[in-house]
Amino acid sequence: MNSEDEDWEAPLALPAPSYDAACIAQRGALAVETRRCVPEETAVALTYNGSTHAVMMATPSDLEDFALGFSLTEGVIARASDIDSINVISMPLGIEIRIWLKEERAKAYVGRKRSMVGPTGCGLCGVESLEAAMRPLPQVSRPAWRLTPQSVVAAMASLDPAQTLNAATHAVHAAAFWTEAEGLVALREDVGRHNALDKLAGALLRSGRTAATGIIVMTSRVSIELIQKAARLDAPVLAAVSAPTAAAIRLAEESGMTLIGVARRQDFEIFTHPDKIFSETPRHVA
Repeated sequence: MNSEDEDWEAPLALPAPSYDAACIAQRGALAVETRRCVPEETAVALTYNGSTHAVMMATPSDLEDFALGFSLTEGVIARASDIDSINVISMPLGIEIRIWLKEERAKAYVGRKRSMVGPTGCGLCGVESLEAAMRPLPQVSRPAWRLTPQSVVAAMASLDPAQTLNAATHAVHAAAFWTEAEGLVALREDVGRHNALDKLAGALLRSGRTAATGIIVMTSRVSIELIQKAARLDAPVLAAVSAPTAAAIRLAEESGMTLIGVARRQDFEIFTHPDKIFSETPRHVA
């Protein structure tokens, strides 16, 4: 063994997406020592051609999907072929995702590079201007199919059985894609709702499809960043368990997206473009 061999260290294994934590549970009048499965939260640095672009707190799973989806929804790439390679490296302080862009895309990236350091799933931290934060979105495609109330209910119902990490931890978000013909196509989970949507975006990009043929369904509230990311996936419909913000409603209206919130069991509320679901105007209730 030479000196170079002595300096070499084997790469660290990626952390598991969950951790078995010791805790004391109060159950009525009884306190018991037990253990609780909790989600892991890891600092993930995304670098492009050797330059750090963002550091996000994320669940260490489906990280190549995360890299692809984040790159797409942040406008770094337009298609999967813009990326030359992705390497996920586990390090003592976290994980580094090294993304290498093709030459032409790398040149374009250098021209609009920004630095961003944010907390869990923060979608706008580090944006350097109001114009960048509120950038205009493309109009989403108008679907050839008509969504029905039954489809919305079925799409939302498909979330819970597929959330394996949340079943273990009860502490992570999910983003999924559902179509009338296929049912649940893909689902990704993360401690951050933006990260979950980015991972889903990467999964769709990897399979060569957009969200134009179905519904994106989520377990979170809907903020403006989620509308921005969904629009880049050409999603005509986004449905979520909780309510949207006012800014999210305005942006969904402008981009032609049907935004559905408070979708629980058989009930939901449509905030924009209800014509994609109802052929007639619903009756007014005072």
